Parts: sequence; C-alpha cells; structure tokens
Amino acid sequence: MIALGDDPEILLRELRENFPRDRLIAGNRDDKQTLAQVADLIAHPARNFTLPLDMRGTEFQRRVWQALRKIPPGTTRTYAEIAAQLGNPNAARAVGNACAANILALAIPCHRALRADGTLSGYRWGVERKRILLEKEQAGC
Repeated sequence: MIALGDDPEILLRELRENFPRDRLIAGNRDDKQTLAQVADLIAHPARNFTLPLDMRGTEFQRRVWQALRKIPPGTTRTYAEIAAQLGNPNAARAVGNACAANILALAIPCHRALRADGTLSGYRWGVERKRILLEKEQAGC
C-alpha cells in the first residue's frame, strides 16, 4: 500500500484495514531502499516508478490501473476516455470507482483521471493534493 496523508494515525488505520491478517513491523531495515523509492516518487511524481506492484482488485480494476499507468506524467484523461480505451465506453463511472479503490498512490496515477468536463474531482487523498501532483508533473518534478 502506498498512501498519502497528513495524519499518521489515519494512515496506520488504513494500513491495518487493508491488511487485517498481517503483522505490521515498523522500521524494517530491509525496506529502506523501497521506502526511498516511494519517497522519491512522492517528491517527484513525474518520474517512472519501477518497483513491482501487487495490484489487488477485480479484473476490470486491474485493467483500469494498467491504463492509468500508461498515461504520461503531466497529462490527463477523462474517466470516459479511459473507459472507451478499455472497450467499455459506458463505463466511466466504473473507471471512477476503480480509481477510488486504488490503494497505491502515485504508483497507479489516478490523479491523472478527470471528469468529462476536464475538471478535477474526487481523489482518495484529496482533490487539492491531486491538483498539486498534476502541477508538479507538468513542471517536470
């Protein structure tokens, strides 16, 4: 899970909710390189993320997430455009739901998906954060 937020307690609660059977271990030294790559992705969302991802979801969700990963940094697509690309032109709402189910912030760039009118809409980690990420990408950060 890769999550964004300002409150560590909320982030920890989300982690526990998403992985209820797993034991959480803080500060595992073996994860230092992985955490450094995730931190770099947060600081520079326009860079490619090369770590393997465990994309847990329905077949449709995984197809949406793969399509999102192909959107170049600094550019956007509407939910309808993504649905049409997947061969389901009437599935814009389902694309939005797949974005809402994404727990891999930035690695699956749901922030690049927009409403049909091109405006920003719901983002799991806040619309303002979505705007900032897009601005950083467009600036080449």
